Amino acid sequence: MPAGGATRRGNGHPDYIKWMLIAGAVAVAAVLAVLVAKRQHLFHSDVAVDRYRFPVAGIDVSKHNGKVDFVRVAQDGYEFVFIKASEGATYRDANFLTNHRAAKAAGLKVGAYHFFRKNREGETQAQNFLGAVEGLQLDLPLVVDVEDWDNDHFVSDTDVISRLKALVATLEKKGHKVMVYTNGNGYEKYYKPHLTGKHLWLCSFTAPGTLVGYGHVFQQYSHWGEVSGVDGDVDLNVFCGSREEWERFLKNQ
Repeated sequence: MPAGGATRRGNGHPDYIKWMLIAGAVAVAAVLAVLVAKRQHLFHSDVAVDRYRFPVAGIDVSKHNGKVDFVRVAQDGYEFVFIKASEGATYRDANFLTNHRAAKAAGLKVGAYHFFRKNREGETQAQNFLGAVEGLQLDLPLVVDVEDWDNDHFVSDTDVISRLKALVATLEKKGHKVMVYTNGNGYEKYYKPHLTGKHLWLCSFTAPGTLVGYGHVFQQYSHWGEVSGVDGDVDLNVFCGSREEWERFLKNQ
């Protein structure tokens, strides 16, 4: 003990440890705030959309979005919604039927999508998708969501392409029109060499109308949209055409 009875607060003193923990927590919070800001800057809904050129807007949802008030979505100016129906060989989205019913009641044009699993046979996945949408009125093509993210990376490209083609072919044999959802990487890897001619729904965080040569019918331009009736972030989309083209597109489905 130092002279005068004073104690020295070294690195092992409780107060020192407490303040170091507080400082560490503040530093972590600051880093997280920067990361959130960067995420919002990169992916938020601040992408400029020319509403005169692309007047028809929509969203896509799944169980992840919770209970959606589609009446408020429609009142917010959105006219269509793609709803997750199924995934892989057996999974079906628990909110699909509820979302479909509510969206139709709100007057939105409705489509359904299936997340393609590379490690499951294509025909089996098609049967799962068909079973999920059986008997339901859909206004938009059946969508096959094709992406590498959160998917099996150990399946050969040959098997992936074979299964993907089998999935699409099975849906078409049942009389359905098919649209492929993917991003730029998926476009080059899957769509362009193997699925050209199918409708394309492209994910790209760029202003609609700036991409040339893709021929996409829909564009998803944000994962972080804010829409009335949806709690939290939601994907934002536009139909890549005029209102007249939209009406023609609907008639041909």
